[in-house]
Amino acid sequence: QDKLTCAHNTYPLGSKIRVTNLKNGKSVILKVNDRLHHRNPRLVDLTRAGATKLGFNKTGIIKVKVELIRPEKENLAKNE
Repeated sequence: QDKLTCAHNTYPLGSKIRVTNLKNGKSVILKVNDRLHHRNPRLVDLTRAGATKLGFNKTGIIKVKVELIRPEKENLAKNE
């Protein structure tokens, strides 16, 4: 719960994704390390650490935007 990881059903395990809270505009980069149950209607399930960075750890469920981070974009972001 203390790491910036998440569960997602379509992106490969180990992928990095950017999740943006559509209500406040905050975003965080998370590593996909688990899968959701196939009947779970959610798009992504974040750890407590990820939810806290997005500002919704007390709300529970919010609308988010999910983007796959390509490795080359991640390297460019680190160099800026």
